[in-house]
Amino acid sequence: MLRKYKDTYPKVAKSVYVDESAVLVGDIEIEEESSIWPLVAARGDVNYIRIGKRSNVQDGSVLHLSRPSKQHPDGFPLIIGDDVTVGHKVMLHGCTLGNRILVGMGAIVMDGVIVEDDVIIGAGSLVPPNKRLVSGYLYVGSPAKQARPLTEDERAFLSISAQNYVELKNDYL
Repeated sequence: MLRKYKDTYPKVAKSVYVDESAVLVGDIEIEEESSIWPLVAARGDVNYIRIGKRSNVQDGSVLHLSRPSKQHPDGFPLIIGDDVTVGHKVMLHGCTLGNRILVGMGAIVMDGVIVEDDVIIGAGSLVPPNKRLVSGYLYVGSPAKQARPLTEDERAFLSISAQNYVELKNDYL
């Protein structure tokens, strides 16, 4: 499940759960208390992937990035902050997610997207390249549009969701 690309292996903190059916390749770093669930594919080959603390990537999700180019000299790495819940079958490609974010099932988030802290992306949404999702809102649709401010209960749920997955991964470990 942890494979090298050239001379680089994924680096995973001891408290991280990685399901045996997941595949993580190359320049990937995952911080404490996070979890990678069944059939996740993450390729840190042409750039890098960083996943923060207490974040979870659920079943069947794909994590990838974009190589440096003339138009984008640094390319687009994939960066996931702390307390992020990535739902089932999500595609994250060369984007940056802040902290306390929920990405709904089947969503697609493209190159150059920046998602600020405290955001919910609705299931099935498509976030097109280079879009910025500002803090404190629900985004839905294809292309994703700002729907409304998050309620206080929804904001609180973002950390609760992440903590629920910390507890679940502890059961698996």
